[in-house]
Amino acid sequence: MQVLVIGGTGTLGRQIARQALDAGHQVRCMVRSPRKAAFLQEWGCELTRGDLLEPDSLDYALEGQEAVIDAATARATDPGSVYDTDWTGKLNLLNACERAGVKRFVFLSLLGAEKHRDVPLMDIKHCTEQALIDSDFDYTILRGVAFMQGLISQIAIPVLESQTVWVSGTPTPIAYMNTQDLARFAVAALSRAETSRKAFPVVGNRAWSTGEITQMCEKYTSKSARVIRVQPFLLRLMQSISAFFEPSVNVAERLAFDKVMGGGEPLSAPMEESYAAFGLDPAETTDMEAYLKEYYDTILKRLRDMEADLDKDAKKKLPF
Repeated sequence: MQVLVIGGTGTLGRQIARQALDAGHQVRCMVRSPRKAAFLQEWGCELTRGDLLEPDSLDYALEGQEAVIDAATARATDPGSVYDTDWTGKLNLLNACERAGVKRFVFLSLLGAEKHRDVPLMDIKHCTEQALIDSDFDYTILRGVAFMQGLISQIAIPVLESQTVWVSGTPTPIAYMNTQDLARFAVAALSRAETSRKAFPVVGNRAWSTGEITQMCEKYTSKSARVIRVQPFLLRLMQSISAFFEPSVNVAERLAFDKVMGGGEPLSAPMEESYAAFGLDPAETTDMEAYLKEYYDTILKRLRDMEADLDKDAKKKLPF
């Protein structure tokens, strides 16, 4: 198929683009800065400059396309409210798809969005889901949770470097998923009639608490972690202060997401129906322990190699 990927430079979007290419699709990625997306072009994607807030650029990007996979979301560094970039942008995209006659639409949403309407990003995901359900689109909604990749900067690296691991709220078990696995579901949806006009949970094979993940990191690094838990009221205070300043609105809205990630209610769901509908094997889904072990094995090997090189350089300076 001719597939337009929205958010192709993101952590998830680039995996979707890669796997769509591997599946034989013709992939076009709409990006705000083509210079920063050169790697997508090297893989074989066609690039088109566009912005969800610029309707004309959407019309151009959708020319000749048969399907859209939308993995875009506002970055933490984007100014203004996520309602401007995510909600207004999503409406622009859906309207442009209608004008272009593109019916197949795969949307990356979040699990439990309907339960957290007071959290801006969750509210936007829920409203976008409803817009698709009420439309004539041939949609598939994928309800994911957090990515394994995010744990690297949050926990894995701080433990390795003997830095503090900051956690917040009540410990919340989360069924983290590798972005490569979620991308497999997004691409598989294009050719599976069973997924049409339906929503599915797409999460990891089990939910892990922050404490369990930290213990795994300690095991693989042979180091003890320093964990500091931030009280929820401090985050609410930071959110209130940030909301006073226009450039910090996006920050305040993202701090509100702690109600989801630190609320104590497990973020997980049964996956049997999802695997059956998408024709995927659950045994191929990345295991958390294997993911962290592979990461540390790779990093520690590089560190040993660097130390060996430094030893060689030091020896060259010796006078004997």
